[in-house]
Amino acid sequence: MDTDVIVIGAGLAGLQCARRLQRNGHRVTVLEAGDAVGGRVRTDLIEGFRCDRGFQVLNPAYPAVQDWIDIGSLGLQAFGVGAVIRTSTTTATLAHPLRHPQHALSTLRSRHTPPSDLLAFARWIAPTLRQSATGPRPAQDQTLHDSFEEAGLTGRLRRDVLDTFLAGVLADSTGESSANYVRLLVRYFALGAPGLPRGGMQALPEQMETWLHEPVRLNTSARDLRHSGDGVQVSTDAGPLRARAAVVAVGPQDIHELTGQPALPTHGLTTWWFRAPELPQPGPFLMLDASRRGGGPAGPIWNTAVVSQAAPSYAPEGQHLIQATTLLDRPDGLAEEAAVRRDLERLYQGSTADWELLTHHLVEHTLPVQHPPLLQARPQQLGDRVLIAGDHRDHGSIQGALVSGDQAAQSLTRLLAG
Repeated sequence: MDTDVIVIGAGLAGLQCARRLQRNGHRVTVLEAGDAVGGRVRTDLIEGFRCDRGFQVLNPAYPAVQDWIDIGSLGLQAFGVGAVIRTSTTTATLAHPLRHPQHALSTLRSRHTPPSDLLAFARWIAPTLRQSATGPRPAQDQTLHDSFEEAGLTGRLRRDVLDTFLAGVLADSTGESSANYVRLLVRYFALGAPGLPRGGMQALPEQMETWLHEPVRLNTSARDLRHSGDGVQVSTDAGPLRARAAVVAVGPQDIHELTGQPALPTHGLTTWWFRAPELPQPGPFLMLDASRRGGGPAGPIWNTAVVSQAAPSYAPEGQHLIQATTLLDRPDGLAEEAAVRRDLERLYQGSTADWELLTHHLVEHTLPVQHPPLLQARPQQLGDRVLIAGDHRDHGSIQGALVSGDQAAQSLTRLLAG
C-alpha cells in the first residue's frame, strides 16, 4: 500500500477528513486537481486587493469552527450584524440592538420592522433557538416560503430584508430551500458576528493544510477509483496509488465521474469586485435592495458591500473594495458589467465612472440545493472501502462541510478497525 487512506478533494470537507484520520493514527494522502487547497473557498490577490471567489464570510459561532479552527490566528475582521436597506426613496440601517446600540432605536422604529413581523419572526425562529448547537433537528420540515407563511411572516421585514438577505446567503431566490436548514443558519448569524480572515477566506483551508503531516498533492486529478483486492486503487496523472480506503470529497457536481453516483444539483451566483478611489458608503454593513414595488431588488444586484470597511486588509491603504452579487437563478443573473455599474450607481447614489473592475467570478456551483427535509449529517458509503463526504451530505455551509468530513473520517476509522 502507498498510504492508508486517499482523500480526493482538498476542500474543507476533505481537509477536515484528512486531519481527523491523521489524528486517528492513519497515514493520509490528499489529492487536489486544482492549484491550491480550498475547493470553493478561494481568494484571488489582485494588485493588493483580496477578492474571494464568491462573496463568503466565516461565522465564528459555528461549533465546528470553534472546535477545530484556530480562529484567533486568522485575524477575523467582522461585518456589522445588520444591513443597510435601500429603497427607491430611503436608506435605513437595521442592526442588532445589542451589538450596535447606536442603531437600536432607529431599527425598532423602522418601517421595515413592524411589531407584527418581529413577533412572527420570533415564532418562526423559536424552535431552532430552543435547540442546543448540536442537538437533534426538528423532525418536521417544509420549504422556507411555506414556513414564513405559516408563521405569519408576510410583511415588510420579510419582503424588504429577509427574502433578499437569505437569497444571497443561499444563492437561491426561489424560497424552496429547507426551512430547518435556513433556521440553523439564522441561529448561527444571531449567535456570531461573521467576518473575513486577514489573509482572505482562503486562509481558512490554508491553515487546515498546515496541520497535515503530508502536503496536499496539488494539480493531481483522480481519474479513476476502484476497489482492488483488500483496498482501493486511484489512477492519477502521476500514476496509480493504492490504499486501504478512500474518501471522495469533491463538489456535488463532480461525484458521478469517480463514483457513478448521480451528480447533485447546485445553486450559483456571480460576484463583481471593484476598486474605488473614494468611499461610496461608510460602515461595515451589507446593503440590500428593496426598491422593487412589493419589496426585493429592482436590478440584478441582490447584495453589495464596501468590503474594505469591514475588512481593511482586503484593500491597500487609501483604496476601497466593493463587491456586488447577482444570482444565477434569476434572468438577470448574468448581467453585463454596464448593467451592474448602473445598478451600483442607483444603490450608492453616485457615479462609478472612476471605479475599476478588478475581477468577476462566475461561481456556478456555490452551494448544493437543499430541499426539505433536512437530514442529519450522513457520510455515504460505497462498498467496504469508499465513503463520500461534503456539505451536500450535511448542509451547505462551512459548518456542514467540516462536520461531514469529520464524520466520514470517524466512520472510516471504525470500518478499518473492523
